[in-house]
Amino acid sequence: MLEIFKSTEERVLEKVDVISKGCWINMYAPTAEEISRVANDAKIDVDIIKDALDDEERPRIERDNNQVYIIVDFPYIVHDETGVAVYETIPIGIMLTDEFIITVSLKDSPILEEFRKNRVKEFFTFKKTRFALQILFVISSFYLRYLKQINKKTNEIEREIHQSLKNKELYAFLALEKSLVYFTTSLKSNKVVLDKILRFNYLKMYEEDKDLLEDVIIEKTQAIEMAETYRSILNGMMNAFASIISNNLNISMKFLTSITIILSFPTMVASFYGMNVDIPFQHITNPYVVPLVISGFLTSLTAFIFWKKKYF
Repeated sequence: MLEIFKSTEERVLEKVDVISKGCWINMYAPTAEEISRVANDAKIDVDIIKDALDDEERPRIERDNNQVYIIVDFPYIVHDETGVAVYETIPIGIMLTDEFIITVSLKDSPILEEFRKNRVKEFFTFKKTRFALQILFVISSFYLRYLKQINKKTNEIEREIHQSLKNKELYAFLALEKSLVYFTTSLKSNKVVLDKILRFNYLKMYEEDKDLLEDVIIEKTQAIEMAETYRSILNGMMNAFASIISNNLNISMKFLTSITIILSFPTMVASFYGMNVDIPFQHITNPYVVPLVISGFLTSLTAFIFWKKKYF
């Protein structure tokens, strides 16, 4: 998909059909024809565009003459086969030339939707450096938003586990832990890119742009700390619930073993009195009362002893 936007003189974002100076070219899951068109019109290397479409590509920043290529990871939500939400990350490429700014990704993102719907203040397509920094800022904001969602889901699953421990809740925990691993790795890689922008002046920035970049770095640092904190909490909870599962199993086995021992006495007494040999009290009236009394006594005594020892 290829979209072209441009800020008008009235500073209103509108969609256009022709690539011209000062426009924003947005591509997600582009075709080979769209890639070739943008590469020719913007005079950039096709391989740079294709790098941003590789879901295994690592965040980085490069500069070639007056062109700057930035690749960072942005978060998005998918659902696994059980319907559990999993938060993952994929690359997005931001390419700045003398005349255009180009964004490329495998999937359409709600991050860029913020710009398409004019929800970002002071956003203009012709202010390429500021636009790129605003994209990075919104990406950081989405990381923080999704991290809060992960924390909320963790608390909900914890409450459910306190009521009933099932595999469904454990699978949900594993999905959230996987998401935090993706987030932590991507956030740290993104921060390296931001540090390079700040230290090596890859982008021509005014004072307000530097302030925005510092805000982006602060947001990214906060997101990294939150991700690592939530990951540590989740690991601790997983270990705690694993211990609870093991302890519950031990309690169940102890209870079942106690019941088995208690129920074995009636069987033993009945077996003795079922043998074809002389046994005590076999000639009294109603001799079946004797094994019942003996069985009841042994069972009750054993049950009392186990109860005192808190076996059940």
